[in-house]
Amino acid sequence: MPERKARIERATGETNIKVSLDLDGTGKYRVATGMAMLDHLVAQLARHGRFDMDVAAKALSDPDGHHMAEDLAIVLGRAFSEALGERQGITRMGHAIVPLDEALALVAVDVGGRGYAVIDAPMDGEKIGDMPSDMVRHVLETLAREAKINLHARILAGVNDHHRAEALFKALARALDQATRRDPRTAGQAPSTKGVIER
Repeated sequence: MPERKARIERATGETNIKVSLDLDGTGKYRVATGMAMLDHLVAQLARHGRFDMDVAAKALSDPDGHHMAEDLAIVLGRAFSEALGERQGITRMGHAIVPLDEALALVAVDVGGRGYAVIDAPMDGEKIGDMPSDMVRHVLETLAREAKINLHARILAGVNDHHRAEALFKALARALDQATRRDPRTAGQAPSTKGVIER
């Protein structure tokens, strides 16, 4: 079977980011962005999605963390899209409901080549640790667009912003793990009545 791996690099005047991704991994990861909360959330994606991931990122001009979070989502999304290739023989859709203490998150994805996101993830505080809390929404929207996936994410319960965000990323991880799995019943076929999935 062909490997489903990608290595994407992106350098701008604001950030320098390198991402390596293996969809058929075991959840091994190394994430270093200089933002502890962003590292923590991306680590959930790797560990609970069973994706091997290496992220090396450096901020060059980023006063509030916005550029790092957005640019990482761009590069990570492109890595997912490249690793999926023609998206043949995959399950294509997946969903998960994940609790974390009082928080509960629902995520549904379709990796069928159409980048679109609907995010209902309100946060109470301005920051979660060292990351602006609105970046949770923005990262998910950007990731969906660049990975060309349809993503619906919703916080169903919770009072702690950290728990809400972490539950969302764990749910995203499980949904993506499900959707990107190879299905032996449709090996070599595009999981679409069109016969092809747009990249």
